[in-house]
Amino acid sequence: MEEVVLSIKNMKKDYGTKTVLDGVSLQVRRGEIIGYIGPNGAGKSTTVKIMLGIEHDYSGEVKLFDHDISNGDVEYKRKIGYVPEIAELYDNLTAHEYLTFIGELYGLDFNFVDYKAKTLMELFGVGEVYHSRIASYSKGMRQKLLIISSLLHDPELLFFDEPINGLDANSVMIFKEIMSQLADRGKTIFYSSHIMDVVEKISSRIILLNDGKIAADGTFEDLSRENTEGSLEQIFNQLTGFSEHKELGSRFVSVVREMEE
Repeated sequence: MEEVVLSIKNMKKDYGTKTVLDGVSLQVRRGEIIGYIGPNGAGKSTTVKIMLGIEHDYSGEVKLFDHDISNGDVEYKRKIGYVPEIAELYDNLTAHEYLTFIGELYGLDFNFVDYKAKTLMELFGVGEVYHSRIASYSKGMRQKLLIISSLLHDPELLFFDEPINGLDANSVMIFKEIMSQLADRGKTIFYSSHIMDVVEKISSRIILLNDGKIAADGTFEDLSRENTEGSLEQIFNQLTGFSEHKELGSRFVSVVREMEE
């Protein structure tokens, strides 16, 4: 049986009087690609931020690499890579300066990380801007830079939150292949996105969070057998109780088409 990389038991988190996470429990094994989905406000980002040590004041047990993250030892973070949904980059730095800085934070030799960063930039189609200031980058270039920075130190566990925002179709294909090959090599990926067709195709397992609780957990085939709908998007709508999209879309278009009298 594969090693358990991530374990959560009865995790709860409140913001004031609002309960964001309400008894979340799950285990993730080495080499799994977890599609972590749910409506806005379901608690997905909060879950990830707790595991990263960014959010505190939760109850329950969270273990990464069999290490309880509540004991204050942050050594486990060396094994983690993270691409947040929204990230602030140092616009006045070049990619060369930014990536070598990140690499040295993880203890990598400057010359080695410089070589590695430049090579990864070239493979991702942005090698020509390696020495350009990040302020001049498009959204897609910035996203590629974030992805590369999360992988520089060859982490064991990756958290991706909407990682393909701004990427063109070819880059999305490359990224999906990167994830597949990383998983084949025993890396574990926790992938959060609203793009259901990508989640459906890349995930070895899908966890759906709704109102702070796990509403579904299994492969896409498991979820398809347990629900009457077909695609992951349809299953998502069924499990979260959202069925108004057609009516709302129709009403929206009706207003758009209204003409001034």
